[in-house]
Amino acid sequence: MIRIAGVNLPEKKRAVIALTYIKGIGLSLSKKILKEVGISEDEKLENIPEEKIEQIRQIIEKNYVVEGDLRVEVSNNIKRLKIINAYRGIRHARNLPVRGQRTKTNARTKRGKRVTVGSGRKKAADKT
Repeated sequence: MIRIAGVNLPEKKRAVIALTYIKGIGLSLSKKILKEVGISEDEKLENIPEEKIEQIRQIIEKNYVVEGDLRVEVSNNIKRLKIINAYRGIRHARNLPVRGQRTKTNARTKRGKRVTVGSGRKKAADKT
């Protein structure tokens, strides 16, 4: 197993796909990194020499925010929005959609399981 940024990468997969297992590195960034190092996208990770893998490791550590640091940065950004009472922060705090989606209908995954509300009328007393 090859370990980059604290993630075990599958050796049997192509390098361009294996790098996407790291949080913060998608397909386009993976292609960019491999091009910078000079590795073909079709090359399997197990066939890449150790010095090239070390180069990939250094490029990722030096230039990109990945894995735990990325998670911390995102959560800090959300906390900052909540503290300054930005509209987006309020939506995060209330567990509602943040990016302007409608909530009258839909938004089930964000709002949670449906809660049914009765009519508010009391049942009439039974006749005796």
